[in-house]
Formats: sequence, structure tokens, C-alpha cells
Amino acid sequence: MRSSSRAAAGALPDVTLSEDGEVRFLHLGTEWIQGSMIIDDPFAIELDYVQRMMAWLLFVDPDSVSKRRAMQLGLGSAALTKFHYKKLRMDTTAVEINPQVVAACRGWFKLPPDGPRLRVLLADAAQEVRQAVHLGSIDALQVDLYDHEAAAPVLDSPDFYADCRALLTDEGAMTVNLFGRDASYERSLESICAAFGRDAVWAFKPTREGNTIVLAQRTPQRPTRMELLARAEEIRTRWDLPAVKWLRIFKPVD
Repeated sequence: MRSSSRAAAGALPDVTLSEDGEVRFLHLGTEWIQGSMIIDDPFAIELDYVQRMMAWLLFVDPDSVSKRRAMQLGLGSAALTKFHYKKLRMDTTAVEINPQVVAACRGWFKLPPDGPRLRVLLADAAQEVRQAVHLGSIDALQVDLYDHEAAAPVLDSPDFYADCRALLTDEGAMTVNLFGRDASYERSLESICAAFGRDAVWAFKPTREGNTIVLAQRTPQRPTRMELLARAEEIRTRWDLPAVKWLRIFKPVD
């Protein structure tokens, strides 16, 4: 999970780290894991639910990926930001409200410095998504906005998701991390459907931990099963993501 909040910076939780020998974890003052990194493979995505945030790749030509733009709302351990920048070679922007999270990612999670294709904005996601400079320019938007209590998304209204939709290109998609076994899941899903239209929304089954990834498209697409399988095979070959397995647990919500 990623951290974002409307709270003032002084009220934001402290960042702590832990390790199990192979994996380093990011925490926000609690035992909840807010992100992770394989120490010997820092640009890979370690957690299943974070890998599923990459499902937007199923709906675009793989040869076009490096020419596209990505944005993450909430930095977490920078797993998605690093993957889009390093592995996919994309122009990548991350929005994070907690300066401690940014410092931890730069110091302990191998997040590269800002440059021509990478920028980390210290900002409130609710305000940043309304900036005109971003509108209609994002192909891959990942939203993972939980605070240190991890009870429900910090930003979760139909209006917020409408702002997210306005960021996307015609072929763009948003992926959101939700708790699929929590009472807030159905409310969150309905807010996404209200903003995007139900025919544009797909969802994974929950992980064992209860994280459900929902995908919403600016323009609804319904590829055939064979088209999705061919795309998934190519994603697995190019970027070592378990995309073929995704197809067993990923489907439209309507």
C-alpha cells in the first residue's frame, strides 16, 4: 500500500523499515507492509497485488509501451515507479505527500534521482490530479492511497475517480488497490463504475491478504480470450510478470 493523506506534513506517520534477509519492507509506524523490495533484485515487483497493478499492459501494444506515460498516486516503496521507469523505459511521475517516504525510497529502496523521464512530486494527490498539465496525458495510472491505518482508501469518491479518468489518454487505464474482503470494497467499486462506466471496469479476485486490484479504462475494450492470452504471453516473456496466471482471476465486473 502507498501512503497519502490530506493531513499536514507534521501529522504524517513516521517511516520504518524491516527485513527478512531477502526482502526489505516499508512501514508507516505500524506492522502493516506498505511496500517491499527484493534486496538482490531491486527493480522487480515482489508483491502479487502490486504485480497485478500492471494489468493495463494487457490492453496495449507491447511495442508502444516505452512511448507511453505512467503516474503513481502514492509512492510506497517505489516498486511501480521503478518498474515503469527502469523495466518499461516509460516517462514516469509519482505523487507522494510524505517526504519521509520519498527519502526512504531514495535511501533504502533504490529509487533513482529525478531526471528527464522520472519525477517524484511531493504533493497531495487530490490536488495534483486536477493540474491541467497532466490532463489527457497518462496511459497507466496506479492508485494506492492508504494511510497508516490501512482501513480504506484516503481518496475514494466518484469525483476523485472522475478526476483520475480525466488524466487518461484514450487508451489509458487506471488500476486501484482495494481491500476485496472489506465492507468498503463494494462502495469503492461503485464509485469507480460511476466515474468510468461499468462496461469499462475489470477486477481481479482478492489476494490471500485481501487486496483486490480493479482496472478502469478511459475507453472500454473487450479483447477476446485468445487476444488476451497472446498479450499475456508476451508480457511474461518481455517483463517477467505472471500475466498468463492473471487471466484466470481477472474479468469484467458487468
